[in-house]
Amino acid sequence: MNILVVCQYFYPEQFRVNDICFELAAQGHSVTVLTGLPNYPSGTVAKEYRWFRKRKEEINGVQVIRSWLTGRGKGSIRLALNYLSFALSASIQALSLRKDFDLVLIYQLSPVTMALPGILLKKLTGKPLVLYCHDLWPESIASAGFSSESTLYKLLYRLSRWIYLKADHIFISSRQFEEYFTETLKISGPFIHLPVYAEGIFGKIPPPSEKEGIDLLFAGNIGEMQSVETIIRAARELLNDPSIRFHIVGNGSSLEKCKSLASDLNVKNVFFHGQHPISEMPLFYEKADAFLVTLKKNRAISFTLPNKVQSYLAAGRPLLGAIDGETREVILKAECGLCAPAEDYRELARNIRTFAYNKEQALQWGKNARKFYEANFSKGSYLKKLNTLLQNIVKQGDTQNVQG
Repeated sequence: MNILVVCQYFYPEQFRVNDICFELAAQGHSVTVLTGLPNYPSGTVAKEYRWFRKRKEEINGVQVIRSWLTGRGKGSIRLALNYLSFALSASIQALSLRKDFDLVLIYQLSPVTMALPGILLKKLTGKPLVLYCHDLWPESIASAGFSSESTLYKLLYRLSRWIYLKADHIFISSRQFEEYFTETLKISGPFIHLPVYAEGIFGKIPPPSEKEGIDLLFAGNIGEMQSVETIIRAARELLNDPSIRFHIVGNGSSLEKCKSLASDLNVKNVFFHGQHPISEMPLFYEKADAFLVTLKKNRAISFTLPNKVQSYLAAGRPLLGAIDGETREVILKAECGLCAPAEDYRELARNIRTFAYNKEQALQWGKNARKFYEANFSKGSYLKKLNTLLQNIVKQGDTQNVQG
């Protein structure tokens, strides 16, 4: 297959779309990615990509075409400009692309407007358009504090619904996304549930070693939705137990706020390690006795299954959550840890204490996590299903073109 992937983010930015594209290319497919200039999560475009440099490159067999955009910077205005500049620039870039691809695959994170170049290409070529939804819109912006009664929300609701309706096929990364599509967006589907896998390096984490104390790890984006503040407040509840240590690895829009909160609460058991490339993450995973996963308390946001959950499960460690919805169901179904309601830092602290003093149970939770991952999220099963789905879509498109 000749696949065109549209996603605002791509390597060296750290998203699962990277590995998926590399794997498709390794299997012999021709993969081209239309993306932006790397600027996530720092907010500034990487130096080597400025002044029209590296606008076309090949990475692990994938042809990468980069469109201009404004760096995310700080604040809502800069972020809006970042979103709009990619949608406009990539749409213009799409006009000059070779049109010999078999389908367009939009790997939709935030914002949903990254799908606009794909919709234009569908109109120009008549090729099938697949939208792979990993972030619900307009709920993502509503959860950031915008009222559902505001003019901005209403405009984004209409735009988001229009974009989703333009897709020929919608893949969803979380089973509960279907509820949001049908109840809020009034889109009936059908939807194809396709949760992502973890990169292979996370399946090679050795069992935890004997050591003094307990190390808990949160890894990933530190933004408003991730509610890392819940972890810091739980750490404050456990200050009287110095054997329990909290490690936060990542960057994002709420990092400085979280650091300030840790300073204000005088928590000495929380350590910020900053952003690290994915190749270095196993070093942190190996030292972790359990992983932390949190999200803001919001019904629609709780539908999301953060990609880090698959990495945590693959590593074979217990999960300790303060989260609702899909992730809570996974933790309970897998019997791989304990889960408090979203933002309930007191119950999270109690669960951490329970975990810390029940080593035999913790070992079993870790084994259960790995077993559940293999049964539900393995890379082999994912790639086989993705290949089958895309090939069937291409065949259907060819058949329709012949009949037309």
